[in-house]
Amino acid sequence: MRVVLFCGGQGLRLREYSESIPKPMVPVGYRPILWHVMRYYAHFGHADFVLCLGYRAETIKDYFLHYTETSSNDFVLSDGGRSIELPRSDTRDWRLTFIDTGLDASIGQRLRAVGQHLRDDDVFLANYGDVLTDAPLDDLLESFVQSGRMAAFLAVRPTPYTFHTVEVDRDGQVTALRSVAGSDLWINGGYFMFRRAILDEFGPGDDLVSDVLPRLIERREVLAFRHEGFWAPMDTVRDRQALDDRVALGDTPWDLGGHSDRIG
Repeated sequence: MRVVLFCGGQGLRLREYSESIPKPMVPVGYRPILWHVMRYYAHFGHADFVLCLGYRAETIKDYFLHYTETSSNDFVLSDGGRSIELPRSDTRDWRLTFIDTGLDASIGQRLRAVGQHLRDDDVFLANYGDVLTDAPLDDLLESFVQSGRMAAFLAVRPTPYTFHTVEVDRDGQVTALRSVAGSDLWINGGYFMFRRAILDEFGPGDDLVSDVLPRLIERREVLAFRHEGFWAPMDTVRDRQALDDRVALGDTPWDLGGHSDRIG
């Protein structure tokens, strides 16, 4: 099953990186967060990726064109350096299609641009290139396929430090200020599942979340799978530091294959 990854964004809130690389290429441990997202899907057997490129597309292309597993994996060198044995391979079974979908295109426009590469897929997966989870993809995908709906996505709790909810009376007096960690708030966490027919729902200029999904919701064609487990975006420097801290401690719940990627 193909996986469409939206990785053309600039990531303005990660300005220390975004001037030189696209946000999906910001490293978590040794590797870009995009690599971690792809490895999650590959763990479930979905390793045919369609990369929707935009800002600094050449950076993503060059990374995978020159990807060397020995740079960050254990290996055995023998025969005077002529033989290299890798106890495990990260990307041997991966298939990557690189498509330039425009510098300023929306998510919906990027999805439409790669539609020709999804002609053989009744169901396909899609996601942002900068968010990690440990959600049980096989179970969710089975539920989606059996539902007959056209779209689904992961619903998650927002990160606790993102913002606080405010209750205000008629006079403007604040009556409550609560962290979202204690609320019943759920947000779109990505990890989309679509039937190919969704591509026919796009009109000129339509975006995915603001235009197409609301119309499908009115027709009761969208499911949200609530996930109480691990989910983390990388929108800010603080997000990146939190993920790097986990890697340093060997606490990487998104790495379902148990890959060691400790820093240092």
